[in-house]
Amino acid sequence: MNASPRARLSTTLPLVLALLALYASGAASRVHAVGPQQKLPLVVDVEQQPLVSATRRLVDALNFVGAPIKAEDKKSLEQAWTEADEKKAIRKIQEILDPYCLVGVTINPESRVSVVEGPADKELVQQGWRTYLVKVSNQAGITPTLRPESPNIAPVYMKGSGARERPLSNPKLAIAPDAVKERWLDLVMYDKQPLKPQLSGLALEYRIATIYSRDRGKREAVLGFNVGQGTQDLGFRNSVPILFDCRPAVKVMLGVKDFDGKPTMASFIVRDKLGHVYPNPARRLAPDFFFHDQVYRSDGESLDLPPGDYTVEYTRGPEYLVETKAITVHPGTTQTEEFALKRWIHPATRYWFSGDHHVHAAGCAHYDSPTEGVTPADMMRHVVGEDLNVGCVLSWGPCWYTQKQYFEGKVSALSKPNYLMRYDVEVSGFPSSHAGHLCLLRLKEDDYPGTTLIEQWPTWTQPILEWGQKQGAVVGYSHSGWGLELPDILPDGTRGKPWTNRRRGESWEGRAADKLPDYAMPGFDGIGANEFIVTGPNGACDFISAVDTPPIWELNIWYHELNCGVRTRISGETDFPCIYGDKVGLGRVYAKLKPDQPLDYDTWILGVRDGRSYCGDGRSHVFDFKVDNVAVGEPGSEGKLSQLNLAKPGKVKVTFDVAARLEEKPTPQTEKIRHTRLDQKPYWHIERARIGDTRKVPVEIIVNDHPVARQEIVADGEIRPLSFEVDVPKSSWIAVRIFPSVHTNPVFVEVAGKPIRASRKSAEWCRRAVDVCYRMKSTRFRDTERAAANAAYDKARKYYEMVQAESAAD
Repeated sequence: MNASPRARLSTTLPLVLALLALYASGAASRVHAVGPQQKLPLVVDVEQQPLVSATRRLVDALNFVGAPIKAEDKKSLEQAWTEADEKKAIRKIQEILDPYCLVGVTINPESRVSVVEGPADKELVQQGWRTYLVKVSNQAGITPTLRPESPNIAPVYMKGSGARERPLSNPKLAIAPDAVKERWLDLVMYDKQPLKPQLSGLALEYRIATIYSRDRGKREAVLGFNVGQGTQDLGFRNSVPILFDCRPAVKVMLGVKDFDGKPTMASFIVRDKLGHVYPNPARRLAPDFFFHDQVYRSDGESLDLPPGDYTVEYTRGPEYLVETKAITVHPGTTQTEEFALKRWIHPATRYWFSGDHHVHAAGCAHYDSPTEGVTPADMMRHVVGEDLNVGCVLSWGPCWYTQKQYFEGKVSALSKPNYLMRYDVEVSGFPSSHAGHLCLLRLKEDDYPGTTLIEQWPTWTQPILEWGQKQGAVVGYSHSGWGLELPDILPDGTRGKPWTNRRRGESWEGRAADKLPDYAMPGFDGIGANEFIVTGPNGACDFISAVDTPPIWELNIWYHELNCGVRTRISGETDFPCIYGDKVGLGRVYAKLKPDQPLDYDTWILGVRDGRSYCGDGRSHVFDFKVDNVAVGEPGSEGKLSQLNLAKPGKVKVTFDVAARLEEKPTPQTEKIRHTRLDQKPYWHIERARIGDTRKVPVEIIVNDHPVARQEIVADGEIRPLSFEVDVPKSSWIAVRIFPSVHTNPVFVEVAGKPIRASRKSAEWCRRAVDVCYRMKSTRFRDTERAAANAAYDKARKYYEMVQAESAAD
């Protein structure tokens, strides 16, 4: 039998009143009442230190998504972070951030969610994204995910990249035609690094919401939030209607002309007066990457921008000048803007063609769930947009079974004259990865014999390298410096700890040691060129990679090996977007082709193998390096590559053309690079070579690991011929460098038919290093492979012992 209305009221009224009283008391103890003009509740019961840490991450996240707060607000916020008066600091932080808030969310002690409208301007842009803050007063101190909801959000299809791409085809989720016009927006909470997906549990925090508008004009949306089923507030106060003004976008057609007036593709960074980046990076879809500020557009393509004033920064790789143009987008449907690019150097006209042999289309920064990645067409746009003549896109562990479908054993059909792309392999995330990641280039077959799964591949690197060489591939180690970290030389001359082992606060102010070679012993405990100490003398390694790890760590092992007569070459890479996500081609190798020969991948990659190349950051260049009449990477004495024979000790003539470019004066950004430790990014950069406040950089001739001649040049972009006479008292290797911006491969000079035995100390270092490497790697060798690995390590030991015996004292 049902109770009467009076009875039900007498039963429920006390409970309702008690809940309301409890809610009111909780709110009163933590916030002030909402004032006029859409002011948000002021939270007072929160501690300063965690709030400051959280807002620092918030500011970093806003910068990352391309929506920084105003400069004056950033300055005021920094002052508030250091305010001694805790209550004043907490109040000030909210005064600064609240105006950016679209809504305020309160989670009461019973975890009920209520929402009020915030003071931020309710302005969206058609076909674009706007970023807002959401203020969260977390009286319950809970840590779930804050989830947005709205009847106006269009259903979307979620792909592996996390990107929202197209309407759902699932009929159960389809919407009626008459409801389509109401589904005009999308709302996504940004919860990636440096933020977390869940609330922190702090009484006050700010979250980031990005809102997309399909339409133009006035549009109302009902926006709500919850922290799980059943958390909506009594009285349906977990949502609030908000009227937006959706400004129409303008299709800005781009005229993009190369230095010679021909149509081309370029990199564009578009910012408004507040520093917002367009298109909104947080919601980009391939081929535009969400972790970039820039997008790539070719002549005749467009950008959708709302009316307003913008600054456009455009360029096309390190061989071009960075140009800036202010544009005003006027109300309307379309307008056209012209952009003319300017080069400061063009190595390809001298038949030196650039390449980046370590690029990924999946994994790392590409997406959250590494199973798919982006397509070859997407990657080709980035290769061309950075004026990279050759891009090697490598499939690896996280994306192996999906991305390997693009492997063809030849250059991609998407390639163009002077812009080639080829899919190959990085052995990373495989059983041998602990011994060093491998770049396998120019493969005919990408599955190791007898394997169908990654887990079946060898557990050490030499058999994989030899398998690659047997099919004509060019093979070597990736990001060579990892695991080869060297300890600092402290100001008192003693050794510090390697930076990877140093806890916060233990480092000393200054640069990492720049001593080359260094006889301290690395740990051989990483994923760089660790087993190179074995495979180099065993003839199984064509090159080691440089530019994407600290130069001292990369060059140190290479110099020691060259001193022992090992002739493995050096190459340049970016490891995009894992070590460097900024753009492809930050690390480059330039290989020379014959005059008037069209760019051909096989010839180019064999130039990398043969050392007919130099590597660096693309901001300095060494062309046509010769010792006497032997050009680097070309046949010399007895037809041997890069070899000059001398009957007896004597002088040789070193010639080459060199060019480098610095701005006349350091900018605040480049000044920071100059004074950053060598083990901090960017590792290779011409700014590090600047001499004092001049525009000069030093060009050095390296003989057997140390500079024997030096000349300063003005880094104004001009190409200058240089010539040196160098004494060669014994068999030696000779190279040219601007440290740490560019390094050539060596020319090998044999005197009186004797092999290069440049340093007994290097031979001793290498011999000890084999044992260190074995101790670190052998525990992970498969039992069935242990005998072969032991034999290879023993062969390397005997080689260095022979070199040690044949070397004179240093």
